[in-house]
Amino acid sequence: MRISEVLAGKASHEIVTISPDATVRELIALLARFNIGAAVVSADGNTVAGIVSERDVVRRLVDDDGLLGAAVSAIMTAEVQTCGPGDSLDEVRETMTAGRFRHLPVVDDGTLVGVISIGDVVKSHIDQLQFERDQLDSYVHQTERAAH
Repeated sequence: MRISEVLAGKASHEIVTISPDATVRELIALLARFNIGAAVVSADGNTVAGIVSERDVVRRLVDDDGLLGAAVSAIMTAEVQTCGPGDSLDEVRETMTAGRFRHLPVVDDGTLVGVISIGDVVKSHIDQLQFERDQLDSYVHQTERAAH
C-alpha cells in the first residue's frame, strides 16, 4: 500500500497549516478546532517550514508562562522529516517508529499534499491485515466446500 492510497482513504482531505508568525495561542485554538495533534507550519500553505504539535506546546509551557503570546516559529521543529505519495506504508511506518514521529507531512515535488498521522498508519495497516485475513478465510472455506 502506498501513502497516496492512505491519503485517499482519509475522512478529510483538508491540510491544516499555520503561519510561522501565528501565536502559540492561535495554534492551540487551531488544534482544538480541527481536533488534531499537530499542524504543519507554512508561510504559504504549500511549502513546509516546520511542524508543531501539542507536545511542543506542553513541553515548553512548563518553563515559559509567556509562551502563549510567542510565535509558533519559536517552538516548531524546523528539521522536518517528510514522505512522498509513492512511499510504501511499511517504509513510512518504520520511519515514524524509528524517529518517534506522530505526524509526517506528505510532500510531492516540493508541495505539501497531506499529513499522515500514526493513527492513519495503524488504521491502514489493520485494514490491510483484515483484508488479507478475509481472503485467507474465504480461501479456506472454498477449499473445505470443495473437499466435501
